[in-house]
Amino acid sequence: MKTSFSTSRRGPDYVSEELISILSEKESFEFKPLFLRVHANLRTRNAASGGEDMLRLRAYEKLQGLVLAGAVVKVGKEYKGVAAGLARHAAAAADATAKVQIRRAAQQLSGVTTAAPKLTATVQGRKKTTKSPRNP
Repeated sequence: MKTSFSTSRRGPDYVSEELISILSEKESFEFKPLFLRVHANLRTRNAASGGEDMLRLRAYEKLQGLVLAGAVVKVGKEYKGVAAGLARHAAAAADATAKVQIRRAAQQLSGVTTAAPKLTATVQGRKKTTKSPRNP
């Protein structure tokens, strides 16, 4: 069972937050009704972007990640949240979100933007510095 949770540096993950909040209820859900609730909640928060099909794929991937992490149990076609696992995941997600917000606030105060690092390569014994592919 996976015990650590990883998040990206992008900021809050609204899809995971909605999945966790819905699965924290004592009900079990098939994927389609679960997704419909997640999609409706995200639309109310104005956080549903990228189209419904893409959102469905992201929600399914997040749900499978929660199953692998032990925060959700899948029985047949139904998913049911495990209270302890969901609480751990929610706490880890909240911590990561807080760190991202602190980092963004510090960057705004200092006026520093994050630039892509320069790549270095050795060409026939010499070091050659090139620009990063993100900043041509």
